[in-house]
Amino acid sequence: MKIRIIGGCGSGKTFIAKQLSKQYGIPHFQTDNLVWNRTNNKKYPEETRDRMLNEILERDSWILEGVHHKWGQKSFTQANFIFIINPTTYIQNWRVIKRFIKTRFNLEERNYTQDLKNLKVMIAWNRKYKRIDIKRILELTAEHKNKRYIVKDNKRF
Repeated sequence: MKIRIIGGCGSGKTFIAKQLSKQYGIPHFQTDNLVWNRTNNKKYPEETRDRMLNEILERDSWILEGVHHKWGQKSFTQANFIFIINPTTYIQNWRVIKRFIKTRFNLEERNYTQDLKNLKVMIAWNRKYKRIDIKRILELTAEHKNKRYIVKDNKRF
């Protein structure tokens, strides 16, 4: 089974990907980890990112989740299911703030050090995502309507 999950910051992508991974025994990958080298917090070269993506896509089963859509359209083509998680901006921003607080107090895992600048960037990014990016994602996945599901709440899986 190959599952692609996409949505804005705080939409619930990682939450549902982890649950599906556990339930079905399928490895779960985050597109953020294909973009960012977590040891030095710098972006990988595009060639490295694309190589890592292709290694994932060559597997028999995978769950790939993330906000990224401008690259990696191959993941949409190869997926058996595409889930677009699209809750309200209020819910997304609340989750981003909640995650910020939890990670600052080491109550939740994190991939990177969060600060107020990151928090502001994510909230601004969510506004842009709702205005512009969701339309692009729907266009990019239009040819895959037969396997695309738009979900307002990550608890509806």
